[in-house]
Amino acid sequence: MVIKDAAFIKSAADRKGFVVPDKAMIAVCGKSNVGKSSFINMLANRKKLAKTSAEPGRTRLVNYFDFGEFLLADLPGYGFARVSKAEKEKWAKLLDDFFAQGAISHVFALADIRHDPTQDDLLMIDYLYSVRLPFTIVATKADKLAKTRVREAVRRIAAAFRTGEGNVIAVSSETRRGKEEVLAVLDSVVERYGQSAQEEAEEC
Repeated sequence: MVIKDAAFIKSAADRKGFVVPDKAMIAVCGKSNVGKSSFINMLANRKKLAKTSAEPGRTRLVNYFDFGEFLLADLPGYGFARVSKAEKEKWAKLLDDFFAQGAISHVFALADIRHDPTQDDLLMIDYLYSVRLPFTIVATKADKLAKTRVREAVRRIAAAFRTGEGNVIAVSSETRRGKEEVLAVLDSVVERYGQSAQEEAEEC
C-alpha cells in the first residue's frame, strides 16, 4: 500500500458525531503519551496531520482521518492520572460507544516498547478479545532501545498481551522502523473488507 494523501475529516465528542464508514475503519488506541499522533503522522508521511503534544491527555475526542483506501479513527488516550474522575468516565463512555457501533475493521493497539504494559493496556486488550475485534500491537518508540534489545521487548509484550510475537510490530516514528510491516497489515485489512463487501453485495 502507498499512502499518497491523508486528510483530517472531523472530531466527534459523542456517538452523534461518529462517522459511518463506507470503507475499512482502522482504530488507533493506547495510553496517553504512547505516541499515537506520531504513529499516524508516520503513516501519512506528514508531520502535522495529527497534532502531537508533550503533555499527555490532549486527545479528548475521536479524531477521524481519510487515508484513501481506509478511514482511521484516533481514540482518546487512556490512563492519564492528572484528569478528574468525571473526565475519565466521559472518555470511557466515549470509547465504549465507539466500539459498540460495530463498524471497526481492525485496531492498532499502541504500547511503549520500553515498559511493561499497564493495567489499562491489559484491560483494553482483554476488551478487544471479548468483542472479537482483530488487532495488532504496535510497540512504539523502538528507537529508544538498543537494537539488540528490541526482539526481547517484543517477546515480553506479546507474552503480556497473550498474543503471538508476529502480532507485535516494533515501530519508531523517528526512524520509520516497522512502517512497512504496518502497511502490510493495512493491505490485508483493506483486502478482507473489500471481499466481505463484495460477498454482501452478491447476496443482495
